[in-house]
Amino acid sequence: MTFWRSKRASTQDKAVAFDLEAASYARFENVGLEISGRTILQDLSLQLNQQRIGLVGLNGSGKSSFVRLLNGLRQPTSGRLEIFGADAVAARKDLPRHVGFVFQNPDHQAIFPTVEEDVAFGLRQLGEDDRLALEQARDFLSLHGASHLAQRPIAELSEGQKQLVCILAVLIMQPSLIILDEPYSSLDALAARRLHAKLESLPQKIVMISHDPSQLEDFDRVVWIEAGGLRADGAPGEILKAYDDDIRAKAAAAGVDDWDRGHL
Repeated sequence: MTFWRSKRASTQDKAVAFDLEAASYARFENVGLEISGRTILQDLSLQLNQQRIGLVGLNGSGKSSFVRLLNGLRQPTSGRLEIFGADAVAARKDLPRHVGFVFQNPDHQAIFPTVEEDVAFGLRQLGEDDRLALEQARDFLSLHGASHLAQRPIAELSEGQKQLVCILAVLIMQPSLIILDEPYSSLDALAARRLHAKLESLPQKIVMISHDPSQLEDFDRVVWIEAGGLRADGAPGEILKAYDDDIRAKAAAAGVDDWDRGHL
C-alpha cells in the first residue's frame, strides 16, 4: 500500500540517482570523519548488504557517528561513501527519504503534540497536502494496530508507545533502510519484546546499535566499532562472544567484577 504520492519527491529522484536494488546498500571506501579537528572515524572500508546488521562498541567508539553517515546527518571528511549507489555527500539532502532514522530518545524525534500530527509530518515534508497527509497518517496507524493512539498527546504516552510512534513516523515514508540508535535503552522487558517483534516483521533493511548483545543474536551480521575503526565484522555468534570476552577482560583489568559490570 502506498501512503504518499509526491511531485516534489519525483523531482528529487531525477536529481540524484539511487539504486534501491543495489546488492550493497552502503559502501565505505577508506571513510574518515573529523569533527572540530578531532578524529571520530578513520579508514573504514566495508560494504553493508545483509538484511539486518547490528552494531556494537563501547561508548565513544564512533557507533552513532557511523550510522549518522548513512542518512546524511554526518558527512565523511575523507574517503568515499555510497548509499544505494549514490555518493553520500552529493545525495545528502535526499538520503532521509530512503534512509529512515530512529533516535535513541523518542523525545528528541517527536516534534508535534499529537501522534497523528507527528506521523503525518514526513508526508508533508515529501510534498503531500496537509489534509491528505493527516488522513493517510490515520490509515497507517490503523494498519499497524495503533489507531487508538492517533489523537493522544505524545507527552502522555509510555516510552514503548513513543518509540513505536517514532518508528511508524519513519515507516510511513517507506524508506528502504532503517537506522535505529539503541531503540531499547528506555524500554522495559515487555516493551522491548514487542518492539523486537515489530522490527522482525519489517521488510526494510535494518542497521541497529545496541548495548544489549542478546538483541542482536538473530541478526545476519554484527559490526564491532572500536576507537573509530573496524575491530571485527562477521557472524553474530562469533563477534558477540569476542565482544563479551573483551569487555570481561577490560573489566578485570580495571578491577570491576561481574556483579559491578551488570549493575553499572
